[in-house]
Amino acid sequence: MAAIEVKVPDIGDFKDVPVIDVLVKPGDTVKKEDSLVTLESDKATMDVPSPQGGRVKELRVKVGDKVSQGSVIAVLDAQEAAKIAQSDVPDNMLAPRTETRDAAAEPSASASDSKALAGAVAQQGARSVREALSSTLASLDADLHAEVLVLGAGPGGYTAAFRAADLGKKVVLVERYPTLGGVCLNVGCIPSKALLHAARVIADAAEMSEFGVSFGAPKVEIGKLRAWKDGVVAKLTRGLSQLAKARKVTVIEATGTFASPHSIEVQGKDGRKVISFDHCIIAAGSQSARIPGFPSDDPRLMDSTGALALDAVPKRLLVIGGGIIGLEMATVYDALGAKVTVVEFMDRLIPGADPEIVKPLARRIEKRYEKILLKTKVAKLEAVKEGLRATFESAEGGSAPAAEMFDRVLLAVGRRPNGARIGADKAGVTVNERGWIPVDRQMRTNVPHIFAIGDIVGEPMLAHKATHEGKLAAEVIAGMEHHAWEARTIPSVAYTDPEVAWMGLSEPEAKSRGIEYDKAVFPWAASGRALGMGREEGLTKVLFEKGTKRVLGAGIVGVNAGDLISETVLALEMGADAEDIGLTIHPHPTLSETIFFAAEMADGSITDLMPPKAR
Repeated sequence: MAAIEVKVPDIGDFKDVPVIDVLVKPGDTVKKEDSLVTLESDKATMDVPSPQGGRVKELRVKVGDKVSQGSVIAVLDAQEAAKIAQSDVPDNMLAPRTETRDAAAEPSASASDSKALAGAVAQQGARSVREALSSTLASLDADLHAEVLVLGAGPGGYTAAFRAADLGKKVVLVERYPTLGGVCLNVGCIPSKALLHAARVIADAAEMSEFGVSFGAPKVEIGKLRAWKDGVVAKLTRGLSQLAKARKVTVIEATGTFASPHSIEVQGKDGRKVISFDHCIIAAGSQSARIPGFPSDDPRLMDSTGALALDAVPKRLLVIGGGIIGLEMATVYDALGAKVTVVEFMDRLIPGADPEIVKPLARRIEKRYEKILLKTKVAKLEAVKEGLRATFESAEGGSAPAAEMFDRVLLAVGRRPNGARIGADKAGVTVNERGWIPVDRQMRTNVPHIFAIGDIVGEPMLAHKATHEGKLAAEVIAGMEHHAWEARTIPSVAYTDPEVAWMGLSEPEAKSRGIEYDKAVFPWAASGRALGMGREEGLTKVLFEKGTKRVLGAGIVGVNAGDLISETVLALEMGADAEDIGLTIHPHPTLSETIFFAAEMADGSITDLMPPKAR
């Protein structure tokens, strides 16, 4: 029989993806869906599974190589593959058939084939017995046992816990905060959006004076605003607590670290406890990144959690980092009256987004903020009585702005996964040098009964990615083995003013990968709804595959862009083309029409502007 080449399957629009780990070697025996190599793009870490069982005859890649769909990564021995394929047949399919067959017409299995099949089945059974025995022994020394233990109750964690409980599992959920929801709900996504809403109202009220409606200067009662923000969080956390109780999920308020492959040691207000488990889902999230040498013990140097506490509004605020978190907090403090300076090492704001959709935001905040310093870094931050003195350096080695004093500084230079903080080595779970835990398409780590989801498994670090991963992990644990990660894109949103949202392939990515495309950019200056809101600075941009006109990606900047991007995500997931969107009747006048108009531009049927071909 011929050798079987294992190729990189369809991985969406990714090309030239680096190989960061090779999980097998020649001579190893693998089963169907066993991971062979790990790839890491700028958006995700993914394992390439074996399409069938077999013995690895040859490896065609090494760490550092770059691969794309169709690249050969390994060669399997076909004879061994046939044998192992037999051993993968479920027990109920191995049962004798009841119908009568002509023995002469059926080829009989050789003695060697039968022995190989029996040996493989015995090996698989022994492995299952060892796994069950290990879990049972761990439970004997534990204070509590769970069929599924979830470490971390952020959006991914509580989703995983609730889904596992709905599927009949006994679930224990370990969370360090006194309330569920993790960083996102308690000190991240939700409180920031409450404050951003307040900022939006303040800005809208001020800007209405241009249209003949004037209000007095806003009177901001910080204590009352903070209490309202905290109330929003409390409503959601109470709801999660009730959902956990209704599902009979045991919640343990504590920090947890692995004690063994089947147990976790937790330390909380009730002291130390050991919890054993059959399966575990790691959802331990991430933490704000720090810069060595900065006065981290000075309360005037804030991370995002400190900024959301809203202790006071400084006269002058320096935001280090022009990404999503930094600019969202800048939006809040600018509206509340602070003079804001943003410093960003790269040559543009929100480096991960298409520059074209960031420009309208940049133009607006350049007029509002005190300064925006691009291609600049803070080389030194000194704590003095008067404030925090920042010394700047040019990222390109040229002249830099003079040092300045600020009342508060917000450090928003990204987040780091907590992979190195949970004692994963005691469970045998692999954690890479960046603190991420590699997983396969079913969220399974290198330890088969331990799964990982959310920020800790790789970028993008987004709550909506984590919730989908959490649900998937719970379903696989519950026996839905056919489920796997199949999302074609994960949308991103900066809830600035205006909002910036994008998904799929960006134009710079398409150019760098040599992907042919057509693009349509609809200016909101031609949108009746945008004009009626006094917010015509926005634009909607959609990329279409050349020839087929299928949606490849989209970017939107403008009011409520984060709510609008979902239509384009659905279009990409369903393989929709420009005509599909153009034939879908959108309500008028709405901002959602801008996606419709962009599709009509690509299709050449637009009437609200001159069609591209007629220009």
